[in-house]
Amino acid sequence: MAFTYIIYSKSLDSFYVGACHNNLKQRINNHVNGFYGGKSYTHVVNDWELQFAFETKDYGHATRIERKIKSMKSKVYIKNLIKYPELQQKIVEETKRI
Repeated sequence: MAFTYIIYSKSLDSFYVGACHNNLKQRINNHVNGFYGGKSYTHVVNDWELQFAFETKDYGHATRIERKIKSMKSKVYIKNLIKYPELQQKIVEETKRI
């Protein structure tokens, strides 16, 4: 099991998209607590909140979803992805390996 997640900071008015292996809750806590230090965009503030997460069977699929979302380079796309289940399903299908 793996996850692609979208977190949001109100103070930055910014989204962050990432992927992780098993423990999504711990990963989000690490971002909030600045665990990744200067290596991560998320270390600047501590008000990150989980907005959405995709659960996948493997980490490879989670990273493909992450790259697809990041390639859109659009806050509007992320907001629509969170809002519309059909868009969520579409991105999952587009990033599956056959």
